[in-house]
Amino acid sequence: MNGFVVGSWAPKIPDFAERLQLTKFQLGLMILVFGLGSLTMMPIAGAQIAKHGSRVISRATAICVLPILLALTVASNVVTAAIALFLFGGFIGAMDVAMNANAVAVEKSMRRAIMSSCHAFWSLGGLIGSGLGGFVIAKFGVLGHAGLATLLALIFLAGAWAIILSDPPHPDEKKEKTRLPIDPLPWLLGLMALFSMVPEGAVLDWGALYLRQELSASVALSGFGFAAFSLTMAIMRFAGDLVRDRLGAVKTLRVCTLFAIVGMLAAAFAPSAEIAIMGFAFCGIGISNMVPIAFSAAGNVPGLKAGIGLSVVTTMGYSGMLVAPSVIGFVAEHVGFGVVFMALPVLLVVVLVFSRLARYADGISGSGH
Repeated sequence: MNGFVVGSWAPKIPDFAERLQLTKFQLGLMILVFGLGSLTMMPIAGAQIAKHGSRVISRATAICVLPILLALTVASNVVTAAIALFLFGGFIGAMDVAMNANAVAVEKSMRRAIMSSCHAFWSLGGLIGSGLGGFVIAKFGVLGHAGLATLLALIFLAGAWAIILSDPPHPDEKKEKTRLPIDPLPWLLGLMALFSMVPEGAVLDWGALYLRQELSASVALSGFGFAAFSLTMAIMRFAGDLVRDRLGAVKTLRVCTLFAIVGMLAAAFAPSAEIAIMGFAFCGIGISNMVPIAFSAAGNVPGLKAGIGLSVVTTMGYSGMLVAPSVIGFVAEHVGFGVVFMALPVLLVVVLVFSRLARYADGISGSGH
């Protein structure tokens, strides 16, 4: 449901910018508001998860997310749109923290890796939302699309409602969550998550605009950039837990990072929209298991409670996906999106350098790699 709503937002961005007459830089600032909403709500979500458990917070934030696409569609000026984006980012971010905390609890109860599969369903939702979004907007308009997307999101939520794991609250962690860990390990894992999620945020927020403005893609085709990215990401995430259990987290992360670098460069140098979409698809293969591995490692740092490590890494990671796109908008205003996509692999090289830290994720499965 979360992935579907985010995926449904991606093909709406070009219309959102045109309706409010935003430049690339101004759109980047609006996306920054989305990110600030998430970064504001994520720590609050962490404290509430400690108090009430992740299932309660997952359900509550999902309900709050439901009307946001409609609010963004009917927003008639920059102020109301900014308020809607802040709330959108806030509730999506809080829901992300709650879902990942619930996934860590499931991994520990099952004593095997399932984080990649959980993220695969997010990508599958993103694929459905972005893949259908461009087509539905072209046929029924932005308001019709928002109504249909909201209805489908409600159906997805209803289907998931009863099967979310009931985990006990940890009120003793509430006070500790307000303290920043001294150990550099969660911060380095957070840096890896951040640099893994910046490319994902770039494809989500700017992929459709890149295809339309610089590669002359149609409205319907522009939605397939993030859709192709989400498709390959979902497929590889469903296979990711098996691969990770066999190869170990370190080898899996290194191979994935190399795929992501090649895919991003292919999209950057693409002579046509179709080739760029193929590049995004290849990039999705690589990005697929990088973030789940970082999150699993964060929940298994020796001597650190899972909630604290996960809070640091998720906040840093999602800041890359939520805040960095505003910087990308500013840079693209001057040099174009192609140059931006050429530069993003540099961040992925940093992930490759620190890939050895992924070994802590193997504490889940006990594979010993």
